[in-house]
Amino acid sequence: MIIAGIVIVIATFVLIVKKYETRFVLFISGMLMCLIGGMLSAGTTAFIKEFTNAGLVPTICTVLGFSYVMEYTSCSAHMVYCISSALKRVPIIIIPGAVIVTFLVNIALPSAAGCAAAVGALLIPALIRTGVHPAMAASAVFLGTWGSTMSPGLMFNPQVAQLAGMDVMSVIALFSRQVLFAAVIAAVLLTVIAWVRKENKGYVASKDVEDSKDFHVNYLKAVMPVVPLVLLVLGSKQVAVIPEISVPVAMLVGVALGMLLVRPNIKETTCKFFRGVGDGMCDVVGLIAAAACFTAGMKVIGLTDALIEAMKSSQQIAQVAAAYGPFLIGAISGSGNAAALAFNGAVTPFANEFGYGIAELGSMAQIGAGLGRCMSPVAGSGIILAKMAGVNPMELAKRNAIPTIVAAFVVMITLL
Repeated sequence: MIIAGIVIVIATFVLIVKKYETRFVLFISGMLMCLIGGMLSAGTTAFIKEFTNAGLVPTICTVLGFSYVMEYTSCSAHMVYCISSALKRVPIIIIPGAVIVTFLVNIALPSAAGCAAAVGALLIPALIRTGVHPAMAASAVFLGTWGSTMSPGLMFNPQVAQLAGMDVMSVIALFSRQVLFAAVIAAVLLTVIAWVRKENKGYVASKDVEDSKDFHVNYLKAVMPVVPLVLLVLGSKQVAVIPEISVPVAMLVGVALGMLLVRPNIKETTCKFFRGVGDGMCDVVGLIAAAACFTAGMKVIGLTDALIEAMKSSQQIAQVAAAYGPFLIGAISGSGNAAALAFNGAVTPFANEFGYGIAELGSMAQIGAGLGRCMSPVAGSGIILAKMAGVNPMELAKRNAIPTIVAAFVVMITLL
Protein backbone atom coordinates (compact mmCIF):
# COMPACT_ATOMS: atom_id res chain seq x y z
CA MET A 1 0.00 0.00 0.00
CA ILE A 2 2.87 2.37 0.75
CA ILE A 3 4.19 2.04 -2.81
CA ALA A 4 0.71 2.81 -4.14
CA GLY A 5 0.61 5.84 -1.84
CA ILE A 6 3.98 7.12 -3.11
CA VAL A 7 2.78 6.79 -6.71
CA ILE A 8 -0.44 8.68 -5.92
CA VAL A 9 1.41 11.47 -4.08
CA ILE A 10 3.89 11.93 -6.95
CA ALA A 11 1.04 11.92 -9.47
CA THR A 12 -0.84 14.47 -7.35
CA PHE A 13 1.96 17.02 -7.39
CA VAL A 14 2.68 16.39 -11.08
CA LEU A 15 -0.96 17.24 -11.84
CA ILE A 16 -0.78 20.34 -9.63
CA VAL A 17 2.38 21.49 -11.42
CA LYS A 18 0.55 20.97 -14.73
CA LYS A 19 -2.09 23.43 -13.45
CA TYR A 20 -4.97 21.04 -12.86
CA GLU A 21 -7.48 22.31 -10.27
CA THR A 22 -5.61 21.91 -6.97
CA ARG A 23 -8.65 21.29 -4.76
CA PHE A 24 -10.04 18.63 -7.08
CA VAL A 25 -6.70 16.82 -7.42
CA LEU A 26 -6.04 16.79 -3.66
CA PHE A 27 -9.57 15.61 -2.85
CA ILE A 28 -9.62 12.81 -5.44
CA SER A 29 -6.11 11.66 -4.49
CA GLY A 30 -7.03 11.61 -0.81
CA MET A 31 -10.22 9.67 -1.41
CA LEU A 32 -8.38 7.18 -3.64
CA MET A 33 -5.82 6.51 -0.89
CA CYS A 34 -8.63 6.13 1.67
CA LEU A 35 -10.35 3.66 -0.66
CA ILE A 36 -7.17 1.59 -1.08
CA GLY A 37 -6.66 1.66 2.70
CA GLY A 38 -10.23 0.49 3.32
CA MET A 39 -11.38 3.60 5.24
CA LEU A 40 -13.26 5.77 2.75
CA SER A 41 -15.05 7.66 5.53
CA ALA A 42 -11.73 9.01 6.88
CA GLY A 43 -11.35 11.27 3.84
CA THR A 44 -14.90 12.65 3.89
CA THR A 45 -14.77 13.21 7.66
CA ALA A 46 -11.50 15.18 7.39
CA PHE A 47 -12.88 17.19 4.46
CA ILE A 48 -16.13 18.16 6.21
CA LYS A 49 -14.39 18.90 9.52
CA GLU A 50 -12.34 21.75 8.02
CA PHE A 51 -15.45 23.59 6.83
CA THR A 52 -16.62 23.84 10.45
CA ASN A 53 -13.19 24.54 11.91
CA ALA A 54 -13.83 27.37 14.39
CA GLY A 55 -10.14 28.24 14.59
CA LEU A 56 -9.60 28.67 10.84
CA VAL A 57 -12.82 29.60 9.04
CA PRO A 58 -13.70 32.91 10.81
CA THR A 59 -10.08 34.10 10.62
CA ILE A 60 -9.61 33.39 6.92
CA CYS A 61 -13.02 34.69 5.86
CA THR A 62 -12.82 37.98 7.79
CA VAL A 63 -9.27 38.64 6.57
CA LEU A 64 -10.38 38.25 2.95
CA GLY A 65 -13.45 40.40 3.61
CA PHE A 66 -11.31 43.15 5.13
CA SER A 67 -8.85 42.93 2.22
CA TYR A 68 -11.67 43.38 -0.31
CA VAL A 69 -12.96 46.43 1.57
CA MET A 70 -9.51 48.03 1.66
CA GLU A 71 -9.13 47.49 -2.07
CA TYR A 72 -12.61 48.86 -2.86
CA THR A 73 -12.08 52.01 -0.77
CA SER A 74 -8.57 52.54 -2.30
CA CYS A 75 -7.06 52.45 1.19
CA SER A 76 -4.54 49.87 -0.02
CA ALA A 77 -3.38 52.12 -2.86
CA HIS A 78 -2.96 55.09 -0.52
CA MET A 79 -0.91 53.03 1.95
CA VAL A 80 1.37 51.71 -0.80
CA TYR A 81 1.91 55.15 -2.32
CA CYS A 82 2.60 56.70 1.09
CA ILE A 83 5.36 54.15 1.76
CA SER A 84 6.82 54.06 -1.74
CA SER A 85 6.96 57.84 -2.20
CA ALA A 86 9.44 58.10 0.69
CA LEU A 87 11.57 55.34 -0.85
CA LYS A 88 11.81 57.11 -4.21
CA ARG A 89 13.62 60.03 -2.56
CA VAL A 90 16.66 57.81 -1.80
CA PRO A 91 17.66 56.16 -5.13
CA ILE A 92 20.80 54.52 -3.69
CA ILE A 93 18.73 52.09 -1.60
CA ILE A 94 15.79 51.79 -3.95
CA ILE A 95 16.35 48.10 -4.90
CA PRO A 96 16.66 46.65 -1.35
CA GLY A 97 14.13 49.22 -0.22
CA ALA A 98 11.62 48.00 -2.81
CA VAL A 99 12.04 44.43 -1.52
CA ILE A 100 11.49 45.46 2.11
CA VAL A 101 8.57 47.80 1.32
CA THR A 102 6.80 45.05 -0.63
CA PHE A 103 7.52 42.60 2.19
CA LEU A 104 5.95 44.94 4.78
CA VAL A 105 2.94 45.76 2.60
CA ASN A 106 2.39 42.04 2.03
CA ILE A 107 1.94 41.56 5.79
CA ALA A 108 -1.04 43.94 5.72
CA LEU A 109 -2.25 42.71 2.29
CA PRO A 110 -1.57 38.94 2.43
CA SER A 111 -2.57 38.20 -1.17
CA ALA A 112 0.68 37.87 -3.17
CA ALA A 113 -0.99 38.77 -6.46
CA GLY A 114 -2.92 41.67 -4.93
CA CYS A 115 0.18 43.03 -3.22
CA ALA A 116 2.21 42.66 -6.44
CA ALA A 117 -0.41 44.58 -8.43
CA ALA A 118 -0.68 47.37 -5.84
CA VAL A 119 3.04 47.83 -5.16
CA GLY A 120 4.27 47.05 -8.67
CA ALA A 121 2.08 49.72 -10.26
CA LEU A 122 3.87 52.35 -8.17
CA LEU A 123 7.38 51.04 -7.60
CA ILE A 124 8.28 49.49 -10.96
CA PRO A 125 7.95 52.80 -12.88
CA ALA A 126 9.85 54.56 -10.08
CA LEU A 127 12.67 52.01 -10.18
CA ILE A 128 12.91 52.16 -13.97
CA ARG A 129 13.00 55.96 -13.96
CA THR A 130 16.00 55.90 -11.59
CA GLY A 131 17.88 53.74 -14.12
CA VAL A 132 17.12 50.24 -12.80
CA HIS A 133 16.64 47.58 -15.48
CA PRO A 134 12.92 46.61 -15.85
CA ALA A 135 13.58 42.92 -15.06
CA MET A 136 15.47 43.88 -11.90
CA ALA A 137 12.72 46.33 -10.92
CA ALA A 138 10.07 43.62 -11.19
CA SER A 139 12.33 41.11 -9.41
CA ALA A 140 12.74 43.45 -6.44
CA VAL A 141 8.97 43.70 -5.94
CA PHE A 142 8.52 39.96 -6.60
CA LEU A 143 11.13 39.10 -3.96
CA GLY A 144 9.09 40.90 -1.31
CA THR A 145 5.89 38.94 -1.87
CA TRP A 146 6.60 36.40 0.86
CA GLY A 147 5.93 38.96 3.61
CA SER A 148 2.52 37.35 4.04
CA THR A 149 4.26 34.60 6.05
CA MET A 150 4.07 37.09 8.95
CA SER A 151 0.39 37.91 8.41
CA PRO A 152 -2.07 36.64 11.04
CA GLY A 153 -4.56 36.13 8.23
CA LEU A 154 -2.43 33.80 6.11
CA MET A 155 -4.04 30.36 6.10
CA PHE A 156 -0.97 28.61 7.53
CA ASN A 157 -0.52 30.68 10.69
CA PRO A 158 -3.95 29.86 12.18
CA GLN A 159 -3.43 26.23 11.10
CA VAL A 160 -0.04 25.96 12.83
CA ALA A 161 -1.35 27.83 15.89
CA GLN A 162 -4.17 25.32 16.23
CA LEU A 163 -1.81 22.36 15.85
CA ALA A 164 0.57 23.79 18.47
CA GLY A 165 -2.14 24.94 20.90
CA MET A 166 -0.93 28.55 20.69
CA ASP A 167 -2.46 31.85 19.62
CA VAL A 168 -1.64 33.17 16.14
CA MET A 169 0.43 36.15 17.27
CA SER A 170 2.63 33.94 19.48
CA VAL A 171 3.36 31.70 16.48
CA ILE A 172 4.31 34.71 14.35
CA ALA A 173 6.48 36.12 17.15
CA LEU A 174 8.31 32.79 17.24
CA PHE A 175 9.76 33.17 13.73
CA SER A 176 9.50 36.92 13.04
CA ARG A 177 13.16 37.76 13.82
CA GLN A 178 14.46 34.93 11.64
CA VAL A 179 12.18 35.88 8.75
CA LEU A 180 13.04 39.59 8.93
CA PHE A 181 16.75 38.73 9.04
CA ALA A 182 16.35 36.47 5.99
CA ALA A 183 14.36 39.18 4.16
CA VAL A 184 17.19 41.68 4.65
CA ILE A 185 19.77 39.13 3.45
CA ALA A 186 17.66 38.37 0.36
CA ALA A 187 17.32 42.10 -0.39
CA VAL A 188 21.08 42.62 -0.07
CA LEU A 189 21.83 39.62 -2.30
CA LEU A 190 19.50 40.94 -5.01
CA THR A 191 21.25 44.31 -4.80
CA VAL A 192 24.62 42.57 -5.28
CA ILE A 193 23.21 40.67 -8.28
CA ALA A 194 21.98 43.98 -9.73
CA TRP A 195 25.44 45.47 -9.24
CA VAL A 196 27.19 42.45 -10.84
CA ARG A 197 24.81 42.47 -13.81
CA LYS A 198 25.09 46.29 -14.02
CA GLU A 199 21.30 46.59 -13.74
CA ASN A 200 21.22 48.97 -10.78
CA LYS A 201 21.68 52.12 -12.87
CA GLY A 202 22.07 53.40 -16.39
CA TYR A 203 18.85 52.10 -17.92
CA VAL A 204 17.13 54.76 -20.03
CA ALA A 205 13.38 54.58 -19.58
CA SER A 206 11.11 54.87 -22.61
CA LYS A 207 8.46 57.56 -22.63
CA ASP A 208 5.62 55.03 -22.24
CA VAL A 209 6.68 54.19 -18.66
CA GLU A 210 4.04 55.88 -16.56
CA ASP A 211 4.72 57.41 -13.18
CA SER A 212 2.07 58.31 -10.63
CA LYS A 213 3.00 61.91 -9.79
CA ASP A 214 -0.65 63.02 -9.82
CA PHE A 215 -1.60 60.65 -7.00
CA HIS A 216 -2.51 62.55 -3.81
CA VAL A 217 -2.24 60.61 -0.58
CA ASN A 218 -5.11 60.61 1.88
CA TYR A 219 -3.26 59.75 5.10
CA LEU A 220 -6.43 58.61 6.85
CA LYS A 221 -6.95 56.03 4.11
CA ALA A 222 -3.26 55.14 4.18
CA VAL A 223 -3.36 54.00 7.81
CA MET A 224 -6.58 51.98 7.59
CA PRO A 225 -5.05 48.72 6.20
CA VAL A 226 -2.69 48.41 9.19
CA VAL A 227 -5.31 49.08 11.90
CA PRO A 228 -6.12 45.37 12.52
CA LEU A 229 -2.41 44.51 12.58
CA VAL A 230 -1.73 47.24 15.15
CA LEU A 231 -4.63 46.02 17.31
CA LEU A 232 -3.32 42.43 17.17
CA VAL A 233 0.22 43.48 18.10
CA LEU A 234 -0.95 45.71 20.97
CA GLY A 235 -3.19 42.93 22.29
CA SER A 236 -0.64 40.14 21.87
CA LYS A 237 0.84 38.39 24.91
CA GLN A 238 4.26 39.84 24.04
CA VAL A 239 3.03 43.48 24.23
CA ALA A 240 -0.29 43.36 26.16
CA VAL A 241 -1.05 47.09 26.02
CA ILE A 242 -4.75 46.41 25.37
CA PRO A 243 -6.87 43.32 26.14
CA GLU A 244 -6.16 40.37 23.85
CA ILE A 245 -8.14 40.52 20.63
CA SER A 246 -8.79 37.75 18.10
CA VAL A 247 -8.00 38.05 14.40
CA PRO A 248 -11.68 38.03 13.26
CA VAL A 249 -12.58 40.76 15.77
CA ALA A 250 -9.58 42.88 14.68
CA MET A 251 -10.65 42.56 11.05
CA LEU A 252 -14.27 43.49 11.84
CA VAL A 253 -13.06 46.53 13.81
CA GLY A 254 -10.94 47.50 10.78
CA VAL A 255 -13.95 47.23 8.46
CA ALA A 256 -16.15 49.24 10.85
CA LEU A 257 -13.54 51.99 11.23
CA GLY A 258 -13.09 52.05 7.47
CA MET A 259 -16.80 52.57 6.95
CA LEU A 260 -16.95 55.23 9.68
CA LEU A 261 -13.88 57.28 8.76
CA VAL A 262 -13.52 56.82 5.00
CA ARG A 263 -17.30 56.93 4.43
CA PRO A 264 -17.60 54.87 1.26
CA ASN A 265 -20.85 53.64 -0.26
CA ILE A 266 -22.13 51.47 2.61
CA LYS A 267 -24.13 49.12 0.39
CA GLU A 268 -21.21 48.44 -1.97
CA THR A 269 -18.72 48.15 0.90
CA THR A 270 -20.93 45.58 2.62
CA CYS A 271 -21.22 43.62 -0.62
CA LYS A 272 -17.43 43.69 -1.07
CA PHE A 273 -16.89 42.46 2.48
CA PHE A 274 -19.19 39.49 2.06
CA ARG A 275 -17.76 38.76 -1.39
CA GLY A 276 -14.37 38.50 0.31
CA VAL A 277 -15.84 36.24 3.01
CA GLY A 278 -17.33 34.00 0.30
CA ASP A 279 -14.10 33.86 -1.69
CA GLY A 280 -12.20 33.05 1.48
CA MET A 281 -14.52 30.10 2.10
CA CYS A 282 -14.36 28.94 -1.50
CA ASP A 283 -10.71 29.45 -2.38
CA VAL A 284 -8.84 29.16 0.92
CA VAL A 285 -10.96 27.02 3.24
CA GLY A 286 -11.82 24.79 0.27
CA LEU A 287 -8.10 24.24 -0.35
CA ILE A 288 -7.46 23.48 3.33
CA ALA A 289 -10.36 20.98 3.36
CA ALA A 290 -9.07 19.25 0.21
CA ALA A 291 -5.57 19.09 1.72
CA ALA A 292 -7.04 17.58 4.93
CA CYS A 293 -8.67 14.85 2.83
CA PHE A 294 -5.32 14.24 1.12
CA THR A 295 -3.40 13.97 4.41
CA ALA A 296 -6.11 11.66 5.81
CA GLY A 297 -5.51 9.42 2.79
CA MET A 298 -1.76 9.44 3.43
CA LYS A 299 -2.36 8.36 7.02
CA VAL A 300 -4.83 5.60 6.12
CA ILE A 301 -2.54 4.10 3.49
CA GLY A 302 0.43 4.11 5.89
CA LEU A 303 2.52 6.76 4.15
CA THR A 304 2.47 9.22 7.07
CA ASP A 305 3.82 6.65 9.52
CA ALA A 306 6.56 5.70 7.04
CA LEU A 307 7.58 9.37 6.65
CA ILE A 308 7.67 9.89 10.41
CA GLU A 309 9.81 6.80 10.96
CA ALA A 310 12.24 8.02 8.28
CA MET A 311 12.48 11.44 9.91
CA LYS A 312 13.03 9.94 13.36
CA SER A 313 16.29 8.45 12.08
CA SER A 314 17.70 11.88 11.26
CA GLN A 315 16.69 15.39 12.31
CA GLN A 316 18.31 16.71 9.15
CA ILE A 317 15.80 14.85 6.96
CA ALA A 318 12.88 16.57 8.71
CA GLN A 319 14.71 19.90 8.62
CA VAL A 320 15.42 19.81 4.88
CA ALA A 321 12.00 18.31 4.03
CA ALA A 322 10.18 21.13 5.86
CA ALA A 323 12.27 23.88 4.26
CA TYR A 324 12.85 22.70 0.72
CA GLY A 325 9.96 20.30 0.03
CA PRO A 326 7.30 23.05 -0.15
CA PHE A 327 9.98 25.41 -1.56
CA LEU A 328 10.58 23.14 -4.55
CA ILE A 329 6.87 22.62 -5.24
CA GLY A 330 6.32 26.37 -4.93
CA ALA A 331 9.13 27.13 -7.39
CA ILE A 332 7.85 24.59 -9.94
CA SER A 333 4.10 25.14 -9.68
CA GLY A 334 3.88 28.79 -8.61
CA SER A 335 2.19 27.85 -5.33
CA GLY A 336 3.56 25.78 -2.48
CA ASN A 337 0.25 25.95 -0.60
CA ALA A 338 -0.76 22.36 -1.30
CA ALA A 339 2.65 20.98 -0.30
CA ALA A 340 2.82 23.06 2.90
CA LEU A 341 -0.74 22.16 3.89
CA ALA A 342 -0.08 18.47 3.22
CA PHE A 343 3.19 18.57 5.19
CA ASN A 344 1.57 20.37 8.13
CA GLY A 345 -1.37 17.99 8.14
CA ALA A 346 0.66 14.78 7.88
CA VAL A 347 4.03 15.44 9.52
CA THR A 348 4.00 18.58 11.69
CA PRO A 349 1.72 17.14 14.44
CA PHE A 350 4.49 14.59 15.15
CA ALA A 351 7.32 17.18 15.22
CA ASN A 352 8.18 16.39 18.85
CA GLU A 353 9.00 12.80 17.91
CA PHE A 354 12.01 13.90 15.86
CA GLY A 355 13.21 16.74 18.04
CA TYR A 356 11.39 19.86 16.85
CA GLY A 357 8.53 22.02 18.08
CA ILE A 358 5.24 21.87 16.19
CA ALA A 359 5.12 25.64 15.70
CA GLU A 360 8.71 25.81 14.42
CA LEU A 361 8.40 22.93 11.94
CA GLY A 362 4.97 24.02 10.67
CA SER A 363 6.13 27.61 10.22
CA MET A 364 9.23 26.46 8.32
CA ALA A 365 7.04 24.60 5.81
CA GLN A 366 4.92 27.65 5.00
CA ILE A 367 7.97 29.96 4.86
CA GLY A 368 9.63 27.58 2.40
CA ALA A 369 6.48 27.58 0.26
CA GLY A 370 6.37 31.39 0.21
CA LEU A 371 10.03 31.72 -0.76
CA GLY A 372 9.74 29.07 -3.48
CA ARG A 373 6.89 30.99 -5.07
CA CYS A 374 9.12 34.10 -5.24
CA MET A 375 11.37 32.40 -7.80
CA SER A 376 8.64 30.71 -9.84
CA PRO A 377 8.14 31.81 -13.45
CA VAL A 378 4.52 30.59 -13.31
CA ALA A 379 3.45 32.31 -10.06
CA GLY A 380 0.53 34.69 -10.59
CA SER A 381 2.27 37.56 -8.81
CA GLY A 382 5.42 37.10 -10.93
CA ILE A 383 3.44 37.06 -14.16
CA ILE A 384 1.64 40.29 -13.17
CA LEU A 385 4.92 42.05 -12.37
CA ALA A 386 6.67 40.77 -15.50
CA LYS A 387 3.84 42.16 -17.61
CA MET A 388 4.10 45.53 -15.87
CA ALA A 389 7.85 45.64 -16.57
CA GLY A 390 7.50 44.30 -20.12
CA VAL A 391 9.80 41.29 -19.56
CA ASN A 392 9.58 37.49 -19.54
CA PRO A 393 8.66 36.00 -16.10
CA MET A 394 11.68 33.69 -16.41
CA GLU A 395 13.91 36.79 -16.09
CA LEU A 396 12.47 37.38 -12.62
CA ALA A 397 12.97 33.73 -11.64
CA LYS A 398 16.65 33.81 -12.66
CA ARG A 399 17.40 36.92 -10.59
CA ASN A 400 15.50 35.73 -7.50
CA ALA A 401 16.87 32.16 -7.41
CA ILE A 402 19.96 32.79 -5.26
CA PRO A 403 18.28 35.22 -2.78
CA THR A 404 15.33 32.87 -2.15
CA ILE A 405 17.43 29.71 -1.79
CA VAL A 406 19.78 31.46 0.67
CA ALA A 407 16.87 33.03 2.60
CA ALA A 408 15.26 29.59 3.03
CA PHE A 409 18.57 28.21 4.31
CA VAL A 410 18.97 31.11 6.76
CA VAL A 411 15.49 30.59 8.22
CA MET A 412 16.06 26.81 8.37
CA ILE A 413 19.29 26.99 10.38
CA THR A 414 18.08 29.77 12.70
CA LEU A 415 14.54 28.46 13.34
CA LEU A 416 15.09 24.68 13.48
